[in-house]
Amino acid sequence: MFIGTCKLTFRLPGNDSLKGKRQVSRSLIARLRNKFNVSVAEVDGVDRHQTLVIGVSCVSNDATYATEQIDALVRFVEQQQHLDAELIEAERDLLDGD
Repeated sequence: MFIGTCKLTFRLPGNDSLKGKRQVSRSLIARLRNKFNVSVAEVDGVDRHQTLVIGVSCVSNDATYATEQIDALVRFVEQQQHLDAELIEAERDLLDGD
């Protein structure tokens, strides 16, 4: 069993409220869950208005598939032009669950 993980850090320029951040967060999390069938949650910076940190994980019996899934997800996020967030860091990891 292999677990692909990724921590995505975003900057939210011009955002001045937690409500605005929550709208961006919920929209992005829903898109990632629906498109990639992965587990997604906000994992850090929950009380900062202009920072959003999202954790993503997927489980597979194939290390290559897990890596490709996370890479595709990061490319998808980078290409989102209507997203009110700027991706500033993507930390990837692959865990061997055996």
